[in-house]
Amino acid sequence: MRGAGHRVAITGYGVVAPCGIGKENFWSGLLGPGFSGARSIEIAEWDPSPYFDSPKDARRSDRCEQFALAAAHEALTQSGSLPYDPARIGTIFGTGIGGLRTLEEQVIVRVEKGERRVSPFLVPMMMSNASGAAISMRYGLQGPAETICTACAASTHAIGAAARQIAWGQCDSVVTGGSESAATITALAGFANMTALSTTLVSKPFDATRDGFIMGEGAAVFVLERYDLAVERGATILAEIVGAASNADAHHITAPSPGGAGAVRCMQLALEDAGLKPSDIKQINAHGTSTPLNDAAESEAIAKLFGESRPPVVSIKGVTGHPLGAAGALEAAAVLLSMEKKLIPPTRGTTQIDRR
Repeated sequence: MRGAGHRVAITGYGVVAPCGIGKENFWSGLLGPGFSGARSIEIAEWDPSPYFDSPKDARRSDRCEQFALAAAHEALTQSGSLPYDPARIGTIFGTGIGGLRTLEEQVIVRVEKGERRVSPFLVPMMMSNASGAAISMRYGLQGPAETICTACAASTHAIGAAARQIAWGQCDSVVTGGSESAATITALAGFANMTALSTTLVSKPFDATRDGFIMGEGAAVFVLERYDLAVERGATILAEIVGAASNADAHHITAPSPGGAGAVRCMQLALEDAGLKPSDIKQINAHGTSTPLNDAAESEAIAKLFGESRPPVVSIKGVTGHPLGAAGALEAAAVLLSMEKKLIPPTRGTTQIDRR
């Protein structure tokens, strides 16, 4: 991405996750005992009121949007006031599904009480772009306001796309990341029936006995800025985005290609974009969902590209569950915290590494 033009800095980020609200609590949770015993892990006693002007406004926002606004508040508070033309501050956001909770609730209302009782806010609450749009409107960000909806890769793609907006000179700053809250009864039934969920109710990425994921939820939001402009205004540079890539293995709607061929190529493209070699990488935060096919393909891809000298690999899903479209954003937040704390968190739930 350095070759594309401007360097891209991260000057603020915020996190909402089942293991901790706020990045410091999130970090403590990553070092905690992990989670097991249910098909989903959700944020207990979630209170959206601090992030809204009134309880009515909070009720008119899906839980997915509430998480996004909470994480954005922490991120923008850390970055400080952005002294740029609002037309040059974008919002590039990611989600896998969006307001599924609202949709399911309102379907039940229609069936039980009739069409007239369906909320007039159903459509704006369930739209996939609601979270990014809410951040744009809350902070008056008038640059590109776009939502990427590519399943579990959505927020990773969003961060890469946001960085390119800055690198290419289209924006001076972009607020990016992802949010998800989709563990409804129907969604869980669907994932269970496609045998994606753990039957032992334990998330254990890369473990020889892994048998599926546990659904998670949450959000992470980042403030990206043109590096030189951030330095000029005296912002604290937390990290730099130096490369990103995206591709498709054209194999299957849910399963990765055997051997992780697509993932190998994608990592190669990201390294080329960054001007780095495999030996330059010091940590990999893997997708590591705890499903047999994903973890096998991902571990093979890492082994092929990095060889025997591969860096430490971690998955945080033993603590966070799998938050679908928010996964990449939460993983990116975990990487930033690892850099700040100079510590790599454990892969919770995993006791017997699959050596195949």
